[in-house]
Amino acid sequence: MASSRKSPPGKDLPARVSAVISQHVRRGDRLVAGLSGGVDSVVLVDVLRRLSDKAGFQLAAVHVNHQINPAAARWARFCRAYCKQHHVALRVVKVVVPPGASLEASARTVRYRALAAVPAEFIVLAHNLDDQAETVLLQLLRGAGVKGASAMPVLRIEDRGSRIEEHATSTAKRNGYPRSSILNPAILRPLLEIPRHEIEAYARRRKLAWVDDDSNADVAFDRNFVRHRVLPIVAERFPAYRKTLARASRNFAEAAQLLDDLALADAQVTATGLKLVELRQLSVLRAKNVVRNYLASFGVMMPSASRLAECVRQVRQARAVRIVIDVGDYELRRYGGELRLVDKAASPARDFSCGWAGESRLRIPELGGTLSMIRCRGSGISLMKLAAAAVTVRVRQGGERLCVHAQRPRRSLKNLLQEARVPPWLRDGLPLLFCGEALVYVPGMGIDTAFQAHGNERSVVPSWHADAGLSAG
Repeated sequence: MASSRKSPPGKDLPARVSAVISQHVRRGDRLVAGLSGGVDSVVLVDVLRRLSDKAGFQLAAVHVNHQINPAAARWARFCRAYCKQHHVALRVVKVVVPPGASLEASARTVRYRALAAVPAEFIVLAHNLDDQAETVLLQLLRGAGVKGASAMPVLRIEDRGSRIEEHATSTAKRNGYPRSSILNPAILRPLLEIPRHEIEAYARRRKLAWVDDDSNADVAFDRNFVRHRVLPIVAERFPAYRKTLARASRNFAEAAQLLDDLALADAQVTATGLKLVELRQLSVLRAKNVVRNYLASFGVMMPSASRLAECVRQVRQARAVRIVIDVGDYELRRYGGELRLVDKAASPARDFSCGWAGESRLRIPELGGTLSMIRCRGSGISLMKLAAAAVTVRVRQGGERLCVHAQRPRRSLKNLLQEARVPPWLRDGLPLLFCGEALVYVPGMGIDTAFQAHGNERSVVPSWHADAGLSAG
């Protein structure tokens, strides 16, 4: 007869972690564990190194030093000593946490950014069942929607922008889009179904050493207040709250996935944006869902409910000619029949200028690309005419004029760009080639007739290549 006695807390922890690892990790994969030095992360590294040989994955660790706590340097030294003792490769990354309304949120943002830069198939984090319950409750108290309340998944594939993957690599930057994160490693949380007390029991049984962060007791932080003041009272009446909140998070996650699927069915994302005609055929709630999904696909922080409502209100107005909605570092703008996401930081300084000294390739990071000047004869720009004054690359100031056909009049660059349907936010970032004060070349428009090469004269053929791969000749 099988024994009915339960295993001591934490004894089956390696087997439970192994089950998660075997479900997602293949032999040869690189796993990098986030190691803070606390008990959870130390247990995570201990279990992973015990499993690595049999499971066939490569293991390393990364310690993110936020440089906030006075003990931060001591924690980094502990992690170095621990990894050296157990032959685990360790990278220590120092980050600067910018000031913000929430120190917790700012630290989390820079930490995830540092982790995302690590070359690996998986970043493995030590979040546990208690962390999950705390996160769900905090999100609900902050008024989060179903996506926020779904909290942390065991596996998170960092594929923001995957719906537009085929377009993102070729058009994202020069169309004013934020860069996508398609190539980031996946985040794996194999302890997520395991309560904190079992992790601590495992650490004591294995006689592991760890460091304690004294800030975890500071109830001035929201999470610590929930952990130390709220949840102990909840546990008196609802002792199984950890599992029930985790189950609620899975229900929220399913609802969020259904909303994402509905958004994809409701409106197609083109290479440049969302079609307004499709948005206007939807109810207000479904239109809001589409816009939320579109912003999330680029990793953009969700706007407030009032701002999102205002965006949809403007979108649904058939006569709305100009739509500009601020969403933090970005703007939602109407151009033609589409709603597009524009990076505010994409516009260069108005006084930008750089010189050309005959290079075949002129890298211009401020404008996000490279100007190629290929030497030839009889076509392109006459080198003799360029020698008349200094050659520079600048951005539009207003009042520039261009003539690219001998039988046509010289016209304002503003009108030419409007006719070519170049979006307004891209016009001010175009690299314009000048000889002295004379406009010579505009990508996508052509070469001014006054500088065009003829016959067999020495010349250069210009072309502009944006970093994201979109070029204009």
